[in-house]
Amino acid sequence: MPLPVGVRRLIETNVKTSTPRRIDFQGADELRIVGDAFGDAGAPTVLLLHGGGQTRHSWHGTARALAHNGWQAISVDLRGHGDSAWAPNGDYRHEAFAGDILRIVDTLGQPPVVVGASLGGLAALTAEGLRPEPVSRALVLVDVGPRIEEKGAARIVGFMLAQPNGFASLDEAAEAVTAYNPHRPRPKDTSGLRKNLREGTDGRWRWHWDPAFLSAGRRHDDRQERLDAAARGLRVPALIVRGRQSDLLSEDGVRHFLDLVPHARFADVSGAGHMVAGDRNDAFTTAVLDFLGTCV
Repeated sequence: MPLPVGVRRLIETNVKTSTPRRIDFQGADELRIVGDAFGDAGAPTVLLLHGGGQTRHSWHGTARALAHNGWQAISVDLRGHGDSAWAPNGDYRHEAFAGDILRIVDTLGQPPVVVGASLGGLAALTAEGLRPEPVSRALVLVDVGPRIEEKGAARIVGFMLAQPNGFASLDEAAEAVTAYNPHRPRPKDTSGLRKNLREGTDGRWRWHWDPAFLSAGRRHDDRQERLDAAARGLRVPALIVRGRQSDLLSEDGVRHFLDLVPHARFADVSGAGHMVAGDRNDAFTTAVLDFLGTCV
């Protein structure tokens, strides 16, 4: 017996919002950037940019929720991360990531909502400062702003550099993550870490990013001035989200951004640290959907 039309449509919708379509983009210097798209290709787009050392898979829970609410959500691996190409010249400056974003936006044909966490947020803000016209339809910065806490940034870098020879097992990697992020429960099933690690020919597991990402010189004395200028020039709706337990984005950092962007909104997610979407994906996604529903 054929399924009723309503049931069939519900199944088709669930498949469309839960099953990603792989998309390959060309970033700056023709670098291959890999993405996953959820939802109707004809729907307005949200571009999701992960933090340093992460991959596009960190957004999949949020992407599915966005797709279910009528958006096309595209989560990409930044250059040097996940399945995207490594920069042959070791260029991992904010401007290089921003160049990739500009190429992706041009491919999409219309400004998307851009949601960027940590490195992804700084890259998105940098991209806004590189063009006189808006790059995004709206901008969401996740636990990052032009002014961040150096101690928190050093802790992140320390974690990323801590295991240059990788891990003997996924369990060992899970223990390292728990030690870095103790307020998040350790997963009972560690197989999900396969998306963020790659197994070498020696049988050891290493993070899925180019080691040159951290070893390359990326410090610039005028970086905050350029980020401040980009923020000050924002004319699109903006939201800054902070994990209440974050040691990277302080309350002062939030106030600094809101002073630069008076029309911006602020969401404070309790029970979350720097990895807001991973720590409290439900609360984070609700905050983003509320923002999109009222201003986009």
